[in-house]
This record gives sequence, C-alpha cells and structure tokens, in this order.
Amino acid sequence: MSDSNQVRGKAPGINWQLERIVDELHDARNEWRSQHGRTRELSSRELPSRAVMGEVLESLCSALFPLRLGPNDLRAESENFFVGHVLDRALNALLGQVRLELCYTARQKGIPECSVEGPAQRIVQEFALALPDLRRLLDTDVLAAYRGDPAARSVDEVLLCYPGILAVIYHRLAHQLYRSDLPLLARIIAELAHSATGIDIHPGAQIGPSFFIDHGTGVVIGETAIIGERVRIYQAVTLGAKRFPADEAGNLQKGHPRHPIVEDDVVIYAGATILGRITIGQGSTIGGNVWLTRSVPAFSNVTQANLQGCSNSDQ
Repeated sequence: MSDSNQVRGKAPGINWQLERIVDELHDARNEWRSQHGRTRELSSRELPSRAVMGEVLESLCSALFPLRLGPNDLRAESENFFVGHVLDRALNALLGQVRLELCYTARQKGIPECSVEGPAQRIVQEFALALPDLRRLLDTDVLAAYRGDPAARSVDEVLLCYPGILAVIYHRLAHQLYRSDLPLLARIIAELAHSATGIDIHPGAQIGPSFFIDHGTGVVIGETAIIGERVRIYQAVTLGAKRFPADEAGNLQKGHPRHPIVEDDVVIYAGATILGRITIGQGSTIGGNVWLTRSVPAFSNVTQANLQGCSNSDQ
C-alpha cells in the first residue's frame, strides 16, 4: 500500500460487495415499512432533522444572549440587527421542521397534509412571541445558579460554562414546543441537551423560575414532574416514576401523572431518587442518596438516617 493510500485510509483492490449490501438494506427497509403499514411512496425526508434543530437552537441561544452566546465579533451597536437577522433565519428553519412534524402527525391520523401550513405558521409565531418572556425566565435561572454556587464568580461564568444552565435553556425552549403539541421536536431538543450535558429533562416537565441544577451529570426529570420556584438539585438526582400501569392488552398507559411534585424552595442533594406521584413539601431538604417513594410535609429534612426506621412500604 502506498503512503498516499495509507493517509487516505483506502485499501485498493478490496471488493466490499456494496451493490449486494445496498440491495439488502433496501429489502430490509421495505420489510420494516410493510410490517408497520408504511407502504406509501416516499419522495423525500418525512421526519424532522436533529442536525437542523441543533442549528436552530444555536441561533436561538445567540438571539437570547447575543453578547455572551452570539458571535465573537458582535458589537453592541449592531446587537438588534444581529438578533433580528438570526431570529429570521432560525424561525424559518423551525417552520420547516414544524411542517414536517405536523405532516407526520396528519398522516398518522389520516388528515390531509395540506391542512398543516396555517397551524405551522401560527405555532412558530406564538413561539417567537414567547421568546422575550422566556429570556426573562432564563435570567432567573442564571441568577439562581450564581447565588446558589459559592464557586460561581459571575452570572456570565454561569451562562457560558454551566451544563445545568444549558440544559435549562434547551428545556425552556423544548417545553414551549411541547405545549404547542409538537412532542417530537420537543424531544429532539431534550435529547440534544441530554447528549451535551448528561442531564435528561423530559420536555413535558413543568419547571418554575429560579431553577438551578448544580453539576448536573446524571439528573433525570420525568415527563409529568412539576417543580416549583427556587428549587435546587444536584447531580444524579432522579425524579422518576415508581410503576408503569398497563392496559388489559399489556400496553403501557401513557400520559398519566406518575412523577413527583416538588414545591417551592426545595433542595435535593446528589444521588437522591424520588419516585411516583408524591409531593415534596415547600422548603424541604432531601439528603444525598435518599430513596423516597412517599410524600413529605413542608420543611422536612429527609436523610438516609431518618429513613432507616421506616418500613420499605412507607419509604
């Protein structure tokens, strides 16, 4: 093998049998589509794109915080022009993705796809109009992180560096789309945040202002969780479901409230696992590595030590 082929990673003379592999992959796709009733002729991509949504999110972040998350050469005097330009581009790209999801949903329900254009434009317009309030809400989250972490030297450091803040920014945007009946796009945003930060927040979770995730890796927050104001949680915390009820056919029932309610001013320390539709009362503190499946009243202080006297059925 020549040096140039080694550099390029080529192996001359090898037959990869690509024609056979391509044909067999074609057969495998058709088998799956036939099994799932997807026999309609496909002319183009039918589902939203993670790559496009990633670009949309980057643009939205730079529009929300232009002089901190925007381009390096941006100057204050051109800030408004930049925000308008980048928003126009991001919202038009988002509109294309919204159309794809609405068309996909329409096909599943047997609704004519031509009916999605008006709803798509309305949804994106409502999303755009919500951005100023989302910015103000995110300001409370950034300030909560700065005030809640003695290692934080400035709100700018928090915004630029903290994975918990990135996850919360993405969640606030995803939740807005989730509320607009776009669960697939919302979930794509959530999984982009999960991949980048290790923090898994379902876009359906309802989270109040001044929310702070410290360190963050391994945090899981379920779809029907409700979190109040000024709540602080640490790494590896789970707000999950205790059980998954099924119907008579054995299929999991979806949409039922199954995750915790965390009231205002609660602190949950690292490794705590809180499961089921229980309530953590206002002002409570949940210690590290606690396993909790029962409600606790306001201003409780729950640790492993004070749970040892409880039976397994009470915990």
